[in-house]
Amino acid sequence: MNRFQLNYKRNVGPTSESIRNCAPKTVDEWQEYYFKNVRSKEHLEDLGKKLYIKITEVIQSEILEITEQDCIAYIIQLVINRTYDGYVTEIQTIYGQLQTILDLKIQAAPDDWDRLFNVDFFIKINDKYIGLQIKPVNSGIQIPQIYKEYGIQAESHKKFTKKYGGEVFYLFSEKIGNAKEIKNKEVIEEIKEEIARLKN
Repeated sequence: MNRFQLNYKRNVGPTSESIRNCAPKTVDEWQEYYFKNVRSKEHLEDLGKKLYIKITEVIQSEILEITEQDCIAYIIQLVINRTYDGYVTEIQTIYGQLQTILDLKIQAAPDDWDRLFNVDFFIKINDKYIGLQIKPVNSGIQIPQIYKEYGIQAESHKKFTKKYGGEVFYLFSEKIGNAKEIKNKEVIEEIKEEIARLKN
C-alpha cells in the first residue's frame, strides 16, 4: 500500500479530516459518510484491484529474484550490524559527552540491573553507584511516553538508590544532524551534585 501510494491522500481522500467532520458514532455511519462525501465504494474497489495486480505481478516477480543467501545476509546485517551501530551511537553519546564532562568512568550496567532497576549505565563513587538510563527521543515526540514510563519505573529506581546509595538519572539522547546529543543538559548539573554528595 505504502510503496505504491494507494493509501495516499490523492487516492483515498483526506480521511483524518473527513472522519472529524463526520464525527461518527459507529463504523457504519463513517462508511456511509465516506462513500457519499469522500470517495465511492467503486473507487476503493478499483484501488483494491490495483493492489492485487501489484502484489501478484510486480511483487511476485521480485520475490522470485530473492535468494536464500539474501535472506540470511539480511537477518545477520539487521541483528548484528544495525544493533551494533545503534549501540555505538548510544555509547558515543554517553562516553563521548558525559564521560568527558564528568571526567569519570561510565560503565554499562549488568543485565540484571536493567531488568531489576531499569538502569543502563552506572558511575561508581567510592562504594556507591549512580544509575543512568538513556532514552533516545525524536524531536520531543516521545517525551510524554517517556515521562509515563518514568512514573512506572520510579519504584525500581528507588530500590536502586536504597541498595546502591545513588540516584538514577534519565538522559534523553536526540539526533542533531548526524550526531547524537544529550537533550536535557540540565541533568548534568544534577549528576555532578549527586557525585559531590556521594564523595562527601
